[in-house]
Amino acid sequence: MEAMAFVTEERKLTQETTYPNTYIFDLFGGVDLLVEILMRPTISIRGQKLKISDEMSKDCLSILYNTCVCTEGVTKRLAEKNDFVIFLFTLMTSKKTFLQTATLIEDILGVKKEMIRLDEVPNLSSLVSNFDQQQLANFCRILAVTISEMDTGNDDKHTLLAKNAQQKKSLSLGPSAAEINQAALLSIPGFVERLCKLATRKVSESTGTASFLQELEEWYTWLDNALVLDALMRVANEESEHNQASIVFPPPGASEENGLPHTSTRTQLPQSMKIMHEIMYKLEVLYVLCVLLMGRQRNQVHRMIAEFKLIPGLNNLFDKLIWRKHSASALVLHGHNQNCDCSPDITLKIQFLRLLQSFSDHHENKYLLLNNQELNELSAISLKANIPEVEAVLNTDRSLVCDGKRGLLTRLLQVMKKEPAESSFRFWQARAVESFLRGTTSYADQMFLLKRGLLEHILYCIVDSECKSRDVLQSYFDLLGELMKFNVDAFKRFNKYINTDAKFQVFLKQINSSLVDSNMLVRCVTLSLDRFENQVDMKVAEVLSECRLLAYISQVPTQMSFLFRLINIIHVQTLTQENVSCLNTSLVILMLARRKERLPLYLRLLQRMEHSKKYPGFLLNNFHNLLRFWQQHYLHKDKDSTCLENSSCISFSYWKETVSILLNPDRQSPSALVSYIEEPYMDIDRDFTEE
Repeated sequence: MEAMAFVTEERKLTQETTYPNTYIFDLFGGVDLLVEILMRPTISIRGQKLKISDEMSKDCLSILYNTCVCTEGVTKRLAEKNDFVIFLFTLMTSKKTFLQTATLIEDILGVKKEMIRLDEVPNLSSLVSNFDQQQLANFCRILAVTISEMDTGNDDKHTLLAKNAQQKKSLSLGPSAAEINQAALLSIPGFVERLCKLATRKVSESTGTASFLQELEEWYTWLDNALVLDALMRVANEESEHNQASIVFPPPGASEENGLPHTSTRTQLPQSMKIMHEIMYKLEVLYVLCVLLMGRQRNQVHRMIAEFKLIPGLNNLFDKLIWRKHSASALVLHGHNQNCDCSPDITLKIQFLRLLQSFSDHHENKYLLLNNQELNELSAISLKANIPEVEAVLNTDRSLVCDGKRGLLTRLLQVMKKEPAESSFRFWQARAVESFLRGTTSYADQMFLLKRGLLEHILYCIVDSECKSRDVLQSYFDLLGELMKFNVDAFKRFNKYINTDAKFQVFLKQINSSLVDSNMLVRCVTLSLDRFENQVDMKVAEVLSECRLLAYISQVPTQMSFLFRLINIIHVQTLTQENVSCLNTSLVILMLARRKERLPLYLRLLQRMEHSKKYPGFLLNNFHNLLRFWQQHYLHKDKDSTCLENSSCISFSYWKETVSILLNPDRQSPSALVSYIEEPYMDIDRDFTEE
């Protein structure tokens, strides 16, 4: 009763409420005794050894969980008992105790300082293989904790210094627990295939009414899912008024002999409850697949996901489940609003978009997001432009692509263009589409998206709706850069849309409002300008003469303004995965200047700009330190260097040479930074290693 009050009263501040029963129970050793009882195979009562029944285990688990909910510190104490945590996994072999065990494990792992290793769980492969689909989906909640790095090194807010230090430490320690756990799961026969089936299962194929009712009863007595049940029951009650379909839940503990709750004669399950149930499952499954896609065994996971037709399956669910039309009442959990990211509907959409982003990013399997007709369209675009077809398109297994009238990428574009201006989905949608374009620039891929009005949609959002969200703006600028890079047709479309000086000024205002957000677009336009200037073509010459954006970027004062600000807004100690692009964009500007033998001119102009700010040396010293870090960071990371080369079409050797020339210690070199820093202001040997 205390635990129920704790949950249903919207988790009031614990210091204002006391729970004497659970406190007294724990104070006098109740928690330790329960752990001892659970871990014993038998218990002695009046001299007789009796086997612990599932019902007793279930009661012990319920009391343990309720005590964890109400008494601070109990969960942490249980987390320190590693042998007990591992033992709990063995209790999931019984269907009667599965849900209680899984929920307790999830809570314990949430506070455990060190991640458990799944390879220490006895008979893990047999345990997981024997789960039914419903159990496997619930088990994914636990897996989400065990396969994700505890220190989220992929977080854009972590400094690169800290991440590099952590990577060096990890190399000496070997694979992390999360990596070991991922490998353990992938070694289980049929594991990924079952996840793909769960992720793509239609609502009509899900578990029947009776077993779902049984789980709902478990949720009713199991407090961790109280809010979910509240949402489900409110939806059911709304629909029952219209459909005369009702489900009557008994008090906790009251059940038939067969374990099912008492129900009325009308046990037809409302469709929206089935949908919500399926959404909750798919959330966890998609998250696990997404983490595995970003792990060390990425290529192995990619092959399996393609083979088991995850992408076509998600395409078939897109309209009816993932991006379905819904009533407001079916969306909202108790205590949340309709646009809250905690809503299952919203969380499913975001998780789906994150999966698409991970799936498409720098991988040739991205073409599975299209259907056969759309793949033929890519081939026709290449043929018309008289350029070779993309090898990955030719190698795509047509039996594994999307079916139906539209592929998944096209469906995504359609909902993206209809998304309200204030929608939180815009960021994730843009990221997912951008990942399709990442890597070596493909004219056919760009034209496929341009023909579907993507460029005009992006410009509308940036200019006409005057988007204010920094995250959305950054994702749109990045996408626009990938869409326009080296593409004359894209620049023509840009100029046609931005057809007045007023519109162009709004666009420039958005770019200049935050270079951290817009620098990738600046880089793409700068690279495109350089390529166009070296081409002899009437179409290109026309675009060069007419396009406002190219004319603006071609001016040396504009380039110097960008260069000065890009270097000034970053420092070695504050570099992250998000803003390191500013350093690389500044390098692109200087590499192109070097090609034209104008590098000394640009460095001299930077020196003058320093002096005009009455702070000589501050910018060039900072740039020198940034380039020293660049050498440390990129010369030991194959993936990052490949990305730089593919995205810029500049060989990585030229990147390295340019950095070496700039860091040349010879003060007589006209292309060395030190030649432009006066002796009294020299500060280039600062140690920036992470403590």
